Amino acid sequence: MMRKVKLFILATLLILPISAFAIGAIAVDDEEGQTEPGYGLVTGYDSKEAAKRAAIKLCSKAGNTGCEVVAWFETCGAYASSKKFYGAGWGKTLEAAEEMAVEKCGNDNCEVAVSECE
Repeated sequence: MMRKVKLFILATLLILPISAFAIGAIAVDDEEGQTEPGYGLVTGYDSKEAAKRAAIKLCSKAGNTGCEVVAWFETCGAYASSKKFYGAGWGKTLEAAEEMAVEKCGNDNCEVAVSECE
């Protein structure tokens, strides 16, 4: 009986998607007047702190000097910007994350610069 329980638990863990336990983050270097912000987007981390560090590192590695984390997410994340405004969003779907990012950006010229789901 105990062996069946152990096999069931093991089988369940193997079936679950790994991304169900993953966290992502977006770091951005976006100065007023820029048309294309520099960014680092990562997924697949086991803690928000690790994801944030990795996003800043990736953003900086691309030659950006003012990288800051704008969002961390467990499912989907997005960043939208215009020349003077920006917004970050998250949600259960890419569409929801992008919609929130554009809404938080708060300007008709805002466009999604980067988005991703786990």
